[in-house]
Amino acid sequence: MVETKARQAVVVGVDGSEPALHATRWAAREAVRRHVPLHLFNACVLPALGPHVAGSAEAGILEALIEQGHRWLRQARAEAWEADGGVELQTELRVGPAAGELIDESAHALMVVLGSRGLGGFRGMLVGSVSSAVAAHGHSPVVVVRGRMPAAPPPESGPVVVGVDGSEVSEAAVAFAFEEAALRAVPLVAVHTWVDVSVAETWSALPFDVDWEAVEQDERRLLAERMAGWREKYPDVEVRQEVVRDRPVRGLLARAEGAQLIVVGSCGRHVLSGMGLGSTSQALLHHSECPVAVVRPS
Repeated sequence: MVETKARQAVVVGVDGSEPALHATRWAAREAVRRHVPLHLFNACVLPALGPHVAGSAEAGILEALIEQGHRWLRQARAEAWEADGGVELQTELRVGPAAGELIDESAHALMVVLGSRGLGGFRGMLVGSVSSAVAAHGHSPVVVVRGRMPAAPPPESGPVVVGVDGSEVSEAAVAFAFEEAALRAVPLVAVHTWVDVSVAETWSALPFDVDWEAVEQDERRLLAERMAGWREKYPDVEVRQEVVRDRPVRGLLARAEGAQLIVVGSCGRHVLSGMGLGSTSQALLHHSECPVAVVRPS
């Protein structure tokens, strides 16, 4: 039975895997912090069985998949209550491809939370296909919950880290990161990487000198300007500004060590419009040691 759900809720994908249970516990605490319901969501789809399988067999398999989905939802409900007994819970099971159903659901969700990989993931896969697809195409912020190790729970202490590049997408990520830092009462580390190493190497071969110190000062001013209005809006949030001459992924991962959440835009300044995820967002989903929030403009 599908319970009536509010238009804005934290939605978590449930599939019975350990990463999904980590995501459920993380999402339960997030929903309580934001005073919104937690929507436990499962989608099941009948696999291709071939022309020689009788219709009655197909119906039986689908019925078994639906019953399995309901068991996973009951398990997730227990985990959510254990994480925070004050959480308001809703459940839903749909028949359809998980990624597509979750992307549709994200259109009216406050955020979508997913485990790093599900039961169908291949051994050694760092992030599952459903998590990748929803992070790339979801309409709301998408959080992929990761730990220090593949099967470990996510960290619950440390600052929130956000990547800042001055783009519209980055501004949406900064807004989300400030809100998260305020809700968690932790510092915010704003990281701005100002040149790609490969570009620097190319410039060094050109017949003119670059005043790198002047460039760095300009980038520091850019970051300070981007942070000024948000500092006024969130005066209680401690902000640490980091300007780094390095590749975005390496710079962000280095400063995310010990963090409890890293926030990035869905794509950066140099990514063509219409692409799902930039290379930085994709790399963080695969290599971060804490949950990664991928945010796009409203």
